[in-house]
Amino acid sequence: MKKLFSLLMISLVSTGLYAQTSSWKSDPMHSQLSFSTTHLGISDVDGLFKKFDATATGSAADFSDAVFELTADVSSIDTEVEMRDKHLRSADFFDVEKFPTMTYKSTGIVKSGDNKYKLTGNLTLHGVTKPVSMDLWYRGTIVNPQSKTPTAGFQLTGTIKRSDFGIGEKFAPPMLSDEVKIKADGEFKKL
Repeated sequence: MKKLFSLLMISLVSTGLYAQTSSWKSDPMHSQLSFSTTHLGISDVDGLFKKFDATATGSAADFSDAVFELTADVSSIDTEVEMRDKHLRSADFFDVEKFPTMTYKSTGIVKSGDNKYKLTGNLTLHGVTKPVSMDLWYRGTIVNPQSKTPTAGFQLTGTIKRSDFGIGEKFAPPMLSDEVKIKADGEFKKL
């Protein structure tokens, strides 16, 4: 009986060691959150949010159980045209005075291929929260030779509709596409 109890305890302890949750944080120097819309139906306009934080938490080495969270400073929007950026910050679009942050928290992750996942979660933007699904590509984990820190790479892609969040309602397609492509690339350092 003692032997069975000892084996059970060893099994529980070793399972606990392998199932430890780890936390990862995006490296702002090697991460980017960008978007693309179509103007007049004939050209794409790209931009990014310069200030954001993202984290991943999970216990699986392949991130198959990870929870991802993102918070972005909407006023950090940058399309390389200051006049357009001011307009995007205004009440016509993001209304950053009222809604200064955008957040995303994943609620589920399902494997869809080799190192590929379908990530579902809640996006809060412009005071509206909606479920959003995105494609996640886990690009691998290495030990950064400079910092000696485990570093994981990810790419997130997907499309949202600005009308779902009440953004730019005065600007109907084809003036400005309703669909907005999202792309995030990031290096995450293990904490």
